[in-house]
Amino acid sequence: MAQTKNNTTIKDIKYYSRKFWRLFFYTIGCVFLFFLFASWGLFGAMPSFEELENPESNLATEVISSDGVTLGKFYNENRTAIKYKDLPKSLVDALISTEDERFYEHSGIDARRTFGAAVKLGKDGGASTITQQLAKLLFHGEGSKFLPFRIIQKAKEWIIAVRLERQYTKEEIIALYLNQVDFVNGAVGIRSASKVYFGKEPRDLKVEESALIVGMLTNPSLFNPVRRPEKAIKRRNIVLGQLVRNNHLEESAKEILSKNPIKLDFHPESHLDGTATYFREYLRDYMKNWVKENKKPNGDEYDIYGDGLKIYTTIDSKIQEHAEAAVLAHVKNLQEEFWIQQRNNKNAPFVNITSAETDKIIKQAMKNSERWRILKADNKSDEEVIASFSKKTKMTIFTWKGEKDTVITPLDSIRYYKHFLQSGLMSMEPQTGQVKAWVGGINYKFFQYDHVGQGARQVGSTFKPFVYATAIEQLGLSPCDVMLDGPVVIRKGRHHGSSKNASTPIAETRA
Repeated sequence: MAQTKNNTTIKDIKYYSRKFWRLFFYTIGCVFLFFLFASWGLFGAMPSFEELENPESNLATEVISSDGVTLGKFYNENRTAIKYKDLPKSLVDALISTEDERFYEHSGIDARRTFGAAVKLGKDGGASTITQQLAKLLFHGEGSKFLPFRIIQKAKEWIIAVRLERQYTKEEIIALYLNQVDFVNGAVGIRSASKVYFGKEPRDLKVEESALIVGMLTNPSLFNPVRRPEKAIKRRNIVLGQLVRNNHLEESAKEILSKNPIKLDFHPESHLDGTATYFREYLRDYMKNWVKENKKPNGDEYDIYGDGLKIYTTIDSKIQEHAEAAVLAHVKNLQEEFWIQQRNNKNAPFVNITSAETDKIIKQAMKNSERWRILKADNKSDEEVIASFSKKTKMTIFTWKGEKDTVITPLDSIRYYKHFLQSGLMSMEPQTGQVKAWVGGINYKFFQYDHVGQGARQVGSTFKPFVYATAIEQLGLSPCDVMLDGPVVIRKGRHHGSSKNASTPIAETRA
C-alpha cells in the first residue's frame, strides 16, 4: 500500500513537471513569436531603416541677421536641433541620473529595471529607458490606455529602442531625445526651452537650471515653472538629489542650490513678438514664392514651417533694435501731445470731417476686421454683424504702458485704435543697397499694417539729397552755389530731356 502511494507521488511529480516545462517553453515561444511578428510589422507599421536613419524632426526655420543673431522663427513646433557637444555636462548628468541611471550599460532596454517594475506592478514608476522614450516620441506618441493595444505598443517600443541603439551612439541618442521633448509654453526641444525659460543657449545653463529642465520631463505641464513654481522647485530638488546620489554633485552644493528660488527669464517665442516682426512677415510672404522656384532635389517644395531652413538676411540685429527703440520713443512722445490736442475734440481722433465721413471710415474699418469676416462666414446678415459691434465684450487692447484686459464694445475699440499715430522706418546701406533695419509700425501684434512694405507715401524732403547730388555731379555746382527758388518754364523739346542743359531751379542753397 505504501509502495503504491510512493509510485503515485513520483508519477504526480513527473506529470506536473512535464506540464510546467511544456507551459514554460510554450510561453517563451509565444513571446518570441509575438516580438518577431511585431518586428515584421504584423501588429502595425514599423519604421524602416531610412526612417530610423532620418527620423521626422519637424524643425523650425530660423531667420538670421547679418551678425548671426536669430531674429525669429517660422514653425509648426518651435524646435531647433542642437548637437551633443552643445549640451552642458550638468544637463546630461541630470538627465541620466534621473531618467536612466544605467543608460551606458544597457542596449535600449534595462532588464533589471523592467523586471523590478513588473514585480511591483509599476507602483514605483515605469521602466522606460531614455532610448525607449525617444522611440515613443519619434514613432508612436502617447500610449493607448486600452491594455491589449498598450502591450503591442510597448513591444514595438522595445524593438525600436534596440534598433536605435544599433543605429546611433549614446551621445546621439541623448541629443535626439532632448531635441524632441515638448517643454510646453511653445518650447519644443532643449534649445527652445533654454531660450524661452532662461533666455540663454543650452551650453550656458547652470546646474540648478539644468535640474529644473530635466525635472519637467516627467510631466511638463505639471512641473511648469511659470504656472506651478512650487511643484517645479520640489521636482528640481529631487533631480539635484539624484545628482548627489550618482556622485555628480556634492551634498553641500545641493543644500545651497535647493534653497535658491527659481530665476526665470521667461520669453515665449511667437511670430507676433520679438525683433523685426514686420520684416519677418514680409519675409514669410516672400518665401511662399521662393519655395515654388527653388525646390528640393527630389522635386518637392520646401516646408518653411518644418524643414529647418536657415534664412540669412541683411538685417543687422543691433541697428534693428536701435531703430525699433527710436520709433517707439518718438511716436510715444508724439502720441502724448496728440492726446492733449484731441482732449476737447468731440469727434476725436478725426479732424475737419463731417459725421457722414466719420461713419464711412468706421464702417469700412468694421468690414476690414476679423470679427466681420468670421460672422459673415457664419452666414450672419450685415445688420446682425453691425449690431454685434455694439455689444460689450472682453478683449485685450494695446496701450503705451503695455497690454490691458478690459470690457469694451468692438465699435469703441475701432475708434480707440484710430487714435494711435503710426510710423515706419527703413534703413539702407547706400554702398550696397542692403536693408539694415525694417520697422513697419509700433506693435505688430495689434497693428499689422506694414508702413515699410505696404505703405505708399510721398518721399517729401527725403528726396532732396538725390536732387542736390545730381546737380553737383551733372551741372558741376558746389554746395556754396545759390539757385533761385522760383517758377521756371522749360519749353517742350528744347532740352531734349537732357539734364546737362536744364536750367530748372533746384532750391535755394546757402553755404
